[in-house]
Amino acid sequence: MKFLIVRHGDPDYVNDSLTETGKREAELLSERMKNVKADACFCSPLGRAKQTAEPCLKKMNMEAEELLWLREFAPKVQRPEKLGVAWDWVPSDWMNMPYAFDPDRWTEYPAFQDAKVKEEIDWIYSEFDRFLSEHGYKKEGKLFRALAPNNDTIVFFCHFGLECVLLSYLLNLSPFVLWHATMAAPTSITTVVTEERRAGIAQFRMLSFGDTSHLYAAGQEPGFSGRFRECFTNENERKD
Repeated sequence: MKFLIVRHGDPDYVNDSLTETGKREAELLSERMKNVKADACFCSPLGRAKQTAEPCLKKMNMEAEELLWLREFAPKVQRPEKLGVAWDWVPSDWMNMPYAFDPDRWTEYPAFQDAKVKEEIDWIYSEFDRFLSEHGYKKEGKLFRALAPNNDTIVFFCHFGLECVLLSYLLNLSPFVLWHATMAAPTSITTVVTEERRAGIAQFRMLSFGDTSHLYAAGQEPGFSGRFRECFTNENERKD
């Protein structure tokens, strides 16, 4: 099985849509996606993801089923400085957080308990587990039982924060590390596949993360959304 996890284009978060840049990115993405031989496509119910998927699905001659659990992972958590989404913390805070690097215990931090983050992530894991079981793979411990192994290609049109949650389940990693140490730019594609080295037992391996080669091929610089300023003195880039 192969997953293509596609982040939406440059977002207008206020209106839950794409900026003009995001619309151009989505068109460039569609030129790449038209050659993908997908078996099924699924999409977040949020506008920015659906707008990104639209030109791709048209050129792929496919439709996408909306899945509620593919919406952005956005429980509001009280940071030391402000209220914000669970995945937006400054390094000096999250790197000193107990269990931040532990895939099984990171939700034990009091602020996450207060915001019921564990309930949200358990719901997503449960829905994803059900989805995987329906497509032939069942997680047992850290590995996956290949109940009906296949070479299907599944496409998810979704969000960076949620993408890291899905990857944390497939790869047995803390989403906190993925949220803060990786970056999937707008319209990037992450590819994850199963490997079945022993009959009936599979693991997932990431072949590429946040690929934006379709943008570079068209001379389009990947969007900055989700990143923070490279140097603190870079006034034109986001600080916090």
